[in-house]
Amino acid sequence: MRGPIAPPQVPLAASRSEAFADLVQDSVERLERRWPQLADIDFLVLEVPRLDGPGQAWNDEAVPLGGTISAHEGRPARVVVYRRPVEIRTKGRDERAALVHEIVVEQVAELLGLTPETVDPRYGEDQG
Repeated sequence: MRGPIAPPQVPLAASRSEAFADLVQDSVERLERRWPQLADIDFLVLEVPRLDGPGQAWNDEAVPLGGTISAHEGRPARVVVYRRPVEIRTKGRDERAALVHEIVVEQVAELLGLTPETVDPRYGEDQG
């Protein structure tokens, strides 16, 4: 048999990167109900963090799971979630979804100058 195992509308057919992007989008949609200004922020998924600035080098600190880029010269602010470091640290979709949401909340809080608990009052409750 050739061709896809499942039709495109079935989650099985989604690639890992598409499924991950969906987790980020789900998290953003949860927060947008409370923070409509998030519509002005771009949310991106990158495979891994890049080191491309002068003076940036690998160190012994943990690999970042996400980051922010402030609005600049007409470009909107951005929140970035790094897929591979998150996948390596999680087992299963539920754990991954919880970590993605935590990262999105933390990065949004940083951009808005708020605490994560202000952005999402349930922040930190998902840990077991």
